[in-house]
Amino acid sequence: MSDSSSGGSWAEIFTPRYATVTLILCLGVALFAFNAFLASVALPTAVQQLGGIALISWALTLYLVFAIMGGAGAALLKQRLGSRTALLVSAGLFIAGTLIAATASSMAEVLVGRAVQGLGEGIMAAICFALIPELFPSRLVPKVFGMQAVVWAVAAFGGPVGAGLLTELVSWRAAFLVNVPLVAIFVAGVLFVVPGKNRDAAPVAVGFPGIRLLAIGAGIMLVALAGITPPLEAAALLVGAAVLLVGAVLLDRRSRIRLMPLGAYWPGSVVGSGLIVALLMPVAQAGAAVYLILLMQQLWGYGPTVAGGIGAVMAVAWSASAITVANVQRGTRKYLMRSGPALVTLGLAGLLAGLLSEQLAIVIVAQLAIGAGFGISNGYLNLSMMEAASDEERDRTSALLPTTQSAGNAIGAALAGVAANSAGYASATTADQIHQAIVPVFILGAVIAGCAFLASLRMTGLMARSTNTSAFAAAE
Repeated sequence: MSDSSSGGSWAEIFTPRYATVTLILCLGVALFAFNAFLASVALPTAVQQLGGIALISWALTLYLVFAIMGGAGAALLKQRLGSRTALLVSAGLFIAGTLIAATASSMAEVLVGRAVQGLGEGIMAAICFALIPELFPSRLVPKVFGMQAVVWAVAAFGGPVGAGLLTELVSWRAAFLVNVPLVAIFVAGVLFVVPGKNRDAAPVAVGFPGIRLLAIGAGIMLVALAGITPPLEAAALLVGAAVLLVGAVLLDRRSRIRLMPLGAYWPGSVVGSGLIVALLMPVAQAGAAVYLILLMQQLWGYGPTVAGGIGAVMAVAWSASAITVANVQRGTRKYLMRSGPALVTLGLAGLLAGLLSEQLAIVIVAQLAIGAGFGISNGYLNLSMMEAASDEERDRTSALLPTTQSAGNAIGAALAGVAANSAGYASATTADQIHQAIVPVFILGAVIAGCAFLASLRMTGLMARSTNTSAFAAAE
């Protein structure tokens, strides 16, 4: 790749050579985004028919837990089965989960369906990420991530609306079944363009990383539980989750059959420090994602539509900025990767200032800053890790990226819940009490985003000294 330019044009990803691949990757993102929003829209109606209201929160929890577990094991599945077969297996799991949930006669069956859905979608999303450096030259990767950001923003707007219309006009079951034709298109595309297993590849060691996958799943489950328990119990659950998740990473380093790249989540390499940034940025922003819309309704009396629209400003800014920077010069990357976490830090501080001063303009500007922070840095952060990984480690690195981001969202939501509840948010009734309770939520987020900024400095510093000669990094 040229040192002066990212190269490639937007039109190139829509040429016959790349159009179908682009569609497959965007569909994978769309399915994940739509089904993440589905639980909050369609399931309240399902509960009215099936009962089991106490179980409704588990519909999203189990989906995320199994998605993260599936994503963690996706690279190994891809190595053993090949990309095409692994994607077909994941699509089969996703459809099976969809049908179980759509035909359920009790909430317990819906939860089983959501867990199977999550497992399939986690594998699907991770392998789609792993396919990006395999099927696209590095010059086009920023455009691919730009398109994915657009798809996510559309899902953020259209997903809840579409699921709501289907639930209201047809049935909550139809909101699940709309996945079937989308997956059918996805499968057709996979059969058409995704390569099968390379028969000349070195054999993969026999074994199953069950202990590590269970530790990851149990750790994320404890994180989810921490978000809905009193502060002291939540702190204990988060400590337990940290032990399990850190233990899984350390155990993986010593394993003969690894799920993660060497040095994952350790600041000694470009990939390791990059994964820290990829984890901490969603952790930092999750508190705003959980509380901002609710706070605008509580403090300012906004309705769901207006509050939701202001909340979605972040997604729009993410998409617009990702598209804007997709053609920047190669030397500009490191500045974007540093500026992203810095903007998120400033944006979270701005949200707190806007809420406390009751200034809508400040809140909107802060949302724009947060979205731009993710948009300008995310694609180049991912691309830089893909380029820095050795050819042997690239699948593990690429597949771990969406899993890391999902884990960051779950951890961040739990930490924000603990911070808010510890400050008395649940019992706050006046504006002053609510103001006092939300201060630690946004300060915690800003501090974590600041840590992501420091990790980005470390990452870009290591990039300047890197002499990586991987095939993907050298390819045009």
